[in-house]
Amino acid sequence: MRLLRPKTSPSALQLCERYTALIDGLQEAVWLVEAETRCIVAVNQASTQLLGMEAEQLLGCAMESLATTPEDAMFWMDVAAGSFDPLHTDTMMRHADGRMLWVARRISYVEQLEGGGLWLISMRDQTSQRQHDDEREALLAELRATLESTADGILVADLAGRMRSFNQRFASLWGIPEDLLNERNDEAVQAWMRRSVVDGPAYAMRLASIQDTPLLQTSDNIKLIDGRVLERVSLPQWSRGRPIGRVYSFRDLSEKLAASQRIEELSHTDMLTGLPNRRALCERVDYAQAMARREATPFGLLNVDLDRFKQINDTLGHSYGDRVLKEVALRLKESLREVDTVARLGGDEFALLIHQADARGAEHAARRVQEAMSRPFCFDTLSFTVTASIGIALFPGDGANAEELMASAERAMHWVKESGRATFRFHQPRKDVDLLSRMRLDHAMRQALQEREFRLHYQPQISLSTGQVIGAEALIRWRDPLRGEVSPAEFIPVAEESGFIVAIGDWVLQQAVNQAAQWLKQGWRMPVAVNVSALQFQQTQFVDSVAQALKAADLPPSLLELELTESILLRDAQEALLRLEALAELGVCMSIDDFGTGYSSLGYLKRFPIQRLKIDKSFVNGLPGDASDAGIVNAIVQMGRALQLHVIAEGVENDAQREFLSRAGCHEFQGFLYAPALDPRAFEERVWRPGPSAPRAPVHLIRGAA
Repeated sequence: MRLLRPKTSPSALQLCERYTALIDGLQEAVWLVEAETRCIVAVNQASTQLLGMEAEQLLGCAMESLATTPEDAMFWMDVAAGSFDPLHTDTMMRHADGRMLWVARRISYVEQLEGGGLWLISMRDQTSQRQHDDEREALLAELRATLESTADGILVADLAGRMRSFNQRFASLWGIPEDLLNERNDEAVQAWMRRSVVDGPAYAMRLASIQDTPLLQTSDNIKLIDGRVLERVSLPQWSRGRPIGRVYSFRDLSEKLAASQRIEELSHTDMLTGLPNRRALCERVDYAQAMARREATPFGLLNVDLDRFKQINDTLGHSYGDRVLKEVALRLKESLREVDTVARLGGDEFALLIHQADARGAEHAARRVQEAMSRPFCFDTLSFTVTASIGIALFPGDGANAEELMASAERAMHWVKESGRATFRFHQPRKDVDLLSRMRLDHAMRQALQEREFRLHYQPQISLSTGQVIGAEALIRWRDPLRGEVSPAEFIPVAEESGFIVAIGDWVLQQAVNQAAQWLKQGWRMPVAVNVSALQFQQTQFVDSVAQALKAADLPPSLLELELTESILLRDAQEALLRLEALAELGVCMSIDDFGTGYSSLGYLKRFPIQRLKIDKSFVNGLPGDASDAGIVNAIVQMGRALQLHVIAEGVENDAQREFLSRAGCHEFQGFLYAPALDPRAFEERVWRPGPSAPRAPVHLIRGAA
């Protein structure tokens, strides 16, 4: 200890010497201050280390000069006025290097019988503890902010089920009053939650079983009295290798479930007329087949197609066309029994399922339809007549399943169209001339593949957010020496029926992969999409053929996209799943082509490794004015985003359609607005600008440039 020799009374000096051994043995920093002069008369080694000052710098200093806070100044003013009250506070002191230190300080008066009282000041450095506390508080504040920033309601409970923490989203989801939460009354909060659910006892029983199993991970849907549905996910909370509680997260699924239900309804219902769509009709035909087999009774399927309906749209406009379709739907329903079904297959094509009907019953139904259609259509000041061509197929003679029956009825309808329209006809075996024509076309296709008459064109796919070309769809083209340009719509159905579609599909796959690889070697990374037929996909070696094509061309699998039809996925779901998983392991991208045309199902979208949905152009044609098309497109985009799938629209022909798709949240589009399908050289000229040496860059979509 250092003692102040000058300016110190003998009595104070004797008093200080008495405490020399005592304060030097203390680990805390200690000062002795003479009560009369309020000057430091003694310090120990710990105090000099605390402040980084030598003893000589402290000894003799008046406490008023060392005061760094208003509290210190007031205390020593009170001492000067005769106060002997002690002080125990946390305060700040200045270190010799200028930084401020937090110290825990005690000031006590030591009164001696012989006089010469002293103030004993002990100090303990709290700076590190304060910094640790501040860091911990900052971390807790950050964790709390993170907890409050989540979209889910969070509740943390201990192993006994007592609430330890929660965020405001939890309180708002359950509608728990703030005062109830502030009381921290667990039983009251739990009672509120039990009263909020539809089945309180079942909720309480499930909660008890969760709490009784500390390591259990659960996911439940809870239906509330107000109609909302909450998803509850429960996970154990761990600390140092052992469970210490449980974390519950709650998410409102009401909008998602409502959207899913709406999409499911859309997948079964025609938006314009409210009639069942093709998918719903197929399900009902399957049910009718089961009933017919059990009861040994036939039934009929009528395909009703309006005659020259395009003239109505072209002359009166699509709004009148929609009114006609609605009126037709109403008349068809009125002409049938309640047990029968009217469905809209698309466009101006309808189908009627007539239960327990033989040829005579189906004919009577067709005549009732003709009678209903014979009445004039009157809208505003207009009055006109609409006729229909009707094809009839009977089970079991004209088909063993829904697809065969619908195809037979459609072929019969087309024969009526060729014969003059406005009547009905039963399905009959194909005419010899029809079979001969298809045989000749099939032979010409096989020759065309050998003679290399097929070629591929590529239609650019555009990002709606950036305007850049992000991919290309490969489309087959055929110029026959005698027939000229043959439409894919003409030869693809024949190829599918004959099985030659497998050879064509393999050729398309090889050519598209080679083209993508060639572009890649030139520095152009351009993904290419290839359509896959149902028969090609069902081939046992299909996955191997894809892998071999990629390997032979040295093309990264991510640059190949396979566009699959919905019927492929629904025909044999389990086999399709295995094949899709094998393709996914290769790294190939997969998409659903013409999505929403009647077979859409949420089930396969959830199960299958699909990355993209392609909105069929039939829904894009009416955008943005057609309310039903707009509703369907919005629903598909919303569903795609909910399932984290990219959505691309085909058949985009004008800016209004593109702008609507962009606002709806669609990711990409293709169509004549940007470019039709182009041969490889024209594609390169359209998509890439020439550069002096570097690879040419994708061109942004310019409004109206197409």
